[in-house]
Amino acid sequence: MDLVFFGIQGSGKGTQAKRIAAELGYDIFEAGGELRKIAASGSELGKTVKSYIDAGHLVPHEIIMQVVKEAIGARSKSQKILFDGIPRDLDQMRDFDAIMRDADREFRAIHFLLSAEEGLKRILGRAKQEGRADDADESIIRRRMDLFETKTMPVIDRYKAAGKVVEIDANRSVDDIYGDLKAAVKKD
Repeated sequence: MDLVFFGIQGSGKGTQAKRIAAELGYDIFEAGGELRKIAASGSELGKTVKSYIDAGHLVPHEIIMQVVKEAIGARSKSQKILFDGIPRDLDQMRDFDAIMRDADREFRAIHFLLSAEEGLKRILGRAKQEGRADDADESIIRRRMDLFETKTMPVIDRYKAAGKVVEIDANRSVDDIYGDLKAAVKKD
């Protein structure tokens, strides 16, 4: 069964994704990374994606969903996929669900629960430690968190209503979170 990870910035989902992928053999589909990979491929789709990225524009919804479809199609049915950063809104959810249905792939959503204040504290701390300028601007972080709240929470709520979501308290140690994550994944 595939996984879809949700959580605000600072919730630790990227750390947990790497860990579960390494231990249980998931391929991580991280939307931004996948777009950069395709942009570098030189394919027709890659050239289109590259033109948006180079111009500093958001890649349109249709193209992102085409990237998702191609990424799923390029993997064998037996290869488990962990989706991080998609679907971000209800439009992506509609198309993502259709692509997954067409590919006959089941998934469980994991929502890493963390307060915005704690997420902000973690991100700003990480920015100081690692010198990450993109994570040092509090107004940008808050805007991303607001987008998560307004655009992505409705997706999580719909999946929750459908019984697809496992919530994990992300306000604990990395190991405690991972223990809950492993238990949730192995419920199959």
